[in-house]
Amino acid sequence: MTSPATILYTDADFFSPYAMSAFVALTEKGMPFTVKPVDLSLGEQQSQAYGNLSLTLRVPTLVIGGFQLSESSAIEEYLEELHPAHPLYPRDIKQRAKAREVQAWLRSDLLPLRAERPTEVIFSAGKFAPLSEDAQRAAKKLLAAVEKLLSHGQDHLFHEWCIVDTDLALMLNRLVMHGDPVPENIRHYAQKQWQRPSVQAWLALPEKMRG
Repeated sequence: MTSPATILYTDADFFSPYAMSAFVALTEKGMPFTVKPVDLSLGEQQSQAYGNLSLTLRVPTLVIGGFQLSESSAIEEYLEELHPAHPLYPRDIKQRAKAREVQAWLRSDLLPLRAERPTEVIFSAGKFAPLSEDAQRAAKKLLAAVEKLLSHGQDHLFHEWCIVDTDLALMLNRLVMHGDPVPENIRHYAQKQWQRPSVQAWLALPEKMRG
């Protein structure tokens, strides 16, 4: 029996941290899938056709056969249950809860930092003004939390890679790649996570899609 086609709708610029997270999750699961870009600058996410797929009119959206799901964390938790092999989250129940805590935090907080160090810093080498006081406070909060999370001295948050390592590395690289002050151990963590093959596959997408 043929498996239903799996499609991941992403932004056409490949700047979305959430689309990247879902792409990495699918790649880590070893699931064959097709990427379909949505041009947000043209408002394609507001079209009726896309509205038929995405309840939230946002990217990413995952389509597997006749099932559609938006919001990256919901997509990743669904994939984890659908294909338990190659886990995206820690196996230990308490570590898994902490991983989801960090993931939810990264998606809901640190707004001044996200605004002043958008993902153009990471994906197109953008340069922006020095951080405002609000953004500096957000950066300080982020770095203090990461120091606690990495206090065990290992390369991953929870001893083995999980999807939250990718999400956290992306947030940190808003500072690292812009040249903002970051402690060396945190810089090393972010740079190491960025070398993961699934992340590199996302970074290669713009050229691949043009080809």
